[in-house]
Amino acid sequence: MHALLNRMLHVFVEDTYGTEVWCDVLEGAGLSAVELDSLGPQTIRTTRALSRAVETVLARPVDTVLEDVGTYLVSHPNAQSVRRLLRFCGTDFVDFLHSLEDLPDRIRLAVPSLSLPEIEVAEEREARFLITCRGPLPGVGHLLAGLLRAMADDYGTLALLEHEGRSCDGDRLRVTLVDTAFSEGRRFVLGAGGAAPLLAVRHP
Repeated sequence: MHALLNRMLHVFVEDTYGTEVWCDVLEGAGLSAVELDSLGPQTIRTTRALSRAVETVLARPVDTVLEDVGTYLVSHPNAQSVRRLLRFCGTDFVDFLHSLEDLPDRIRLAVPSLSLPEIEVAEEREARFLITCRGPLPGVGHLLAGLLRAMADDYGTLALLEHEGRSCDGDRLRVTLVDTAFSEGRRFVLGAGGAAPLLAVRHP
């Protein structure tokens, strides 16, 4: 999980701010590009150093940067493989929310070495969901929040999403559906090309 999050930060910063800024982040973290070239074992210390450097170089709280990373994974042209994988999880946004608990297992089928946070979805009442994200890395819930906002837009759903903080039980997100047919949403053809694995996030 650490290596995957590091990779997501890498492609997001480089695609959004440029290679020079990414090099500044690496320098600030005291890391070399070689250390982050693969998705092999990486420690939480590496991820925390990288997160602190991102926060310093971009002069933004790392939690807001991680929300932008979540949005990037759905909306950026270089991350369309991730969007396809997520869209295969549901025919509409409500269906997608109900399928979130199965997402870590789906990804592990493609990449057995990945250990993703556990996700629990509870429908509190009609059109209102409580999502708990349990994982060792602080900030993963903010990434999920950005991803959910982008997926709601992708499906054409107007939704309110609030990150309620992190406790011993994990990050808690509350999603309230305002209008599930708010807009047409982005075009998606279910059978075109098949679902690409999450690790296909890369530059052209």
